[in-house]
Amino acid sequence: MVSQVWYSVLVGLVAVERLAELVVAKRNLAWSLARGGRETGFAHYPFMVVLHTGLLAGCLAEVWLADRDFVALLGWPMLALVVLSQALRWWCIRVLGRQWNTRIVVVPGLPRVTGGPYRLVPHPNYVAVVVEGVALPLVHGAWLTALVFTVLNAGLLTVRIRAENDALRSVHV
Repeated sequence: MVSQVWYSVLVGLVAVERLAELVVAKRNLAWSLARGGRETGFAHYPFMVVLHTGLLAGCLAEVWLADRDFVALLGWPMLALVVLSQALRWWCIRVLGRQWNTRIVVVPGLPRVTGGPYRLVPHPNYVAVVVEGVALPLVHGAWLTALVFTVLNAGLLTVRIRAENDALRSVHV
């Protein structure tokens, strides 16, 4: 039970981090729209919100309702991956600056960001999302949540990355 409480604190901290992202995203959205930014790909956004909220809720529900145990050999490495995924996510946010958003918004005339993690991978934020989606549940053995999130997220990312690439191509020809 003690480990479940600590795990709930971890999931709560990730939820607070997600709320911080939304604050940054809202501010950046206003900045982008004021400079002629266009939002595209918004049809999948509600599903993304539900899926990511479901990840956090699923982590807690599975650990508490299925009485999942903390297995140190799995839990500690997964915790390290959660921390690393958060670091990568905030590196992406920092490098993109005002252009970072949870929505797909492209401001005409701004150069495409190719520094930081973007020089290595075209969509590094999604690497962070994929790693976190597996690692966060597995910190405390919530394998079912990890599996369901990963499968649903793969479908979402297929749509999302295609929409982002189309939006970027439309202004960076």
